[in-house]
Amino acid sequence: MIIDTHAHYEDDRYNEDRDALLSSMPRQGVGLIVDVGAGIRSTEGAVALSEAYDFVYASVGIHPEEIQQLTPGHMDWLEGLAAKEKVVAIGEIGLDYHYQEPDQELQKQWFIRQLELAAKVKLPVIIHSRQAAQDTLDIMTAHCDWAQGGVIHCFSYGWEMARQYLEKGFYLGIGGVVTFKNSKKLKEVVRLAPMDKLVLETDAPYLAPEPDRGKRNSSLELIHVAKAIAELKGMDVEEVIRITEENAKALYRLPRQAGRSV
Repeated sequence: MIIDTHAHYEDDRYNEDRDALLSSMPRQGVGLIVDVGAGIRSTEGAVALSEAYDFVYASVGIHPEEIQQLTPGHMDWLEGLAAKEKVVAIGEIGLDYHYQEPDQELQKQWFIRQLELAAKVKLPVIIHSRQAAQDTLDIMTAHCDWAQGGVIHCFSYGWEMARQYLEKGFYLGIGGVVTFKNSKKLKEVVRLAPMDKLVLETDAPYLAPEPDRGKRNSSLELIHVAKAIAELKGMDVEEVIRITEENAKALYRLPRQAGRSV
């Protein structure tokens, strides 16, 4: 079965058909979904979805673009949510230098605090890093509990950076971008990376793969990502789906039988 390791179904773009769409997933081959918190409101929504659907799990965290809303008390709030049974990770957290704001030093401060929280509650991390490759790695080297594991979401850097995370035991999140014609760097990473360190993700509603690029994404589109990986690796798509299922369960410490009875 397909596991979507990173989606945002609490997003307003699903308000009109959220239940119908999610309810259709199991019978269409999507066995499990991790809905990822990326702010205060979306973290609340992710946890609520995990409590409403047997096959949905949640992560809790504050995306770098949302850190200006944080106070020290929010770390206690996240710690409380992290104790919930179906919360499987801290994230998405990290650095994003694509825009001038929020201030980079402020981003670093809250990234470090959330890495420290993950170490305290002993959960893996979901890392967002855009145009901040070296700073992300430097902060993680100093503050990440590598033993808890994690995933670099929507991996966008080259092989040398990938290699350093892989050596630490991290997974690489591969989504719709791998199907784009101009994604040569990511395709090289997929070719070179060990298959047992790749996981499927959508970032839904964002980053829909070809042939639906530009449309609202959903976990049902992950078959296109699996096919692209299979082609790059010279494998059967069924084998890609099987291995990435095992990888996702290892990443988030889910029972091997999870999703099989939904």
